[in-house]
Amino acid sequence: MRDDDKGDDEDLDRLVRQALMIEAEEAREAGAVRFMARALTQATMPHKATPGNEFKRRNGSLILSMLAPSDIGLPYGSIPRLLVSWITTEAVRTKSPVLELGPSLSAFMAGLDLTPTGGRWGSITRLRDQMTRLFASSVTCIYDDKDRTGIVNVRVVEEADLWWNPKAPDDAPLWKSTIELGKKFFEEAINNPVPVDMRALKVLKRSPLALDIYCWLTYRMSYLRKPTEIPWPALEMQFGADYASDEQGLRNFKKKFLHHLRKVLILYPEANVEGGERGLLLKPSKPHVAQLPPALPRLKNPPAPEPLLLPLPDFQERSGPHLRNSTYEIARKAAPGWDVYELERQWREWIEKKGPPQKPDAAFIAFCRKKIKNELET
Repeated sequence: MRDDDKGDDEDLDRLVRQALMIEAEEAREAGAVRFMARALTQATMPHKATPGNEFKRRNGSLILSMLAPSDIGLPYGSIPRLLVSWITTEAVRTKSPVLELGPSLSAFMAGLDLTPTGGRWGSITRLRDQMTRLFASSVTCIYDDKDRTGIVNVRVVEEADLWWNPKAPDDAPLWKSTIELGKKFFEEAINNPVPVDMRALKVLKRSPLALDIYCWLTYRMSYLRKPTEIPWPALEMQFGADYASDEQGLRNFKKKFLHHLRKVLILYPEANVEGGERGLLLKPSKPHVAQLPPALPRLKNPPAPEPLLLPLPDFQERSGPHLRNSTYEIARKAAPGWDVYELERQWREWIEKKGPPQKPDAAFIAFCRKKIKNELET
């Protein structure tokens, strides 16, 4: 047996054992309910170190852009995701934008299921680095379709005071370490938190992509009412930033996504999903954590939240040739302000009558341009 096969078997065995433990007790009964910010379940952070100081994700008509100071860099990996879950959970619990990060560095790291280790590559160094990156970053959410353009600027943290000594993680500092959340992030966190199982986050924390899939899936299942197919190019725009913009890149992303999806489904077997040739089919399922526990009630009269995020478009009727990821970007430039997925639906209805084109990508772009031209002339 190859070493990598052996590693996969050991990882699978670990996941199965953890899944059996999770199934033995509901999250609420185990006190394991945590929350994730809704914005970051639909458009995610980098999975690994990314050059530059801007990172973009697209989810249908939603674009999420994260910007960091160039001398600090963007947050990446599992630690920022665990941090956002901790921050969101504490905001829901305390109903306060000012959060205390625990009496000591060790205590705070225990809440993230991290063991303090020193040195250049130790967990303390990595945590402080990712906290600095996350707290210094800002996020812009842009929703753009043919009827409306909405722009919301969000800062996860408005102010941070960290007083921990990395060389003495167990010592209590003279002053408390605190963060003050940005106003819009705080409102979004307490009004629209996504319930997740902390135990699942701990099991999946080795993989940022698995964490993203788990949080996104339990959020989607909370409102899914009919079977919906999400095309692979759309999923790649949402989850995959490290793949080439061609057929091979899409195949590589699909393979990676399905590999981590299998891990998620071991922990979340109620999720009814099927990977197909053209996309991922979601069927109505029970969310992994169904509702807020009594200990964490919602506000009685919450302010109306900004409509930052909308579900991905419904591709239930999608059929015909596959389009490259880059084709959607070209179509957006050819038809600015239009919903390219609606144009794609119209195009697919048209080619069903006319017959499949030899070059589907070029044919779709030509259809978009002709459609816009006709609209302008009428």
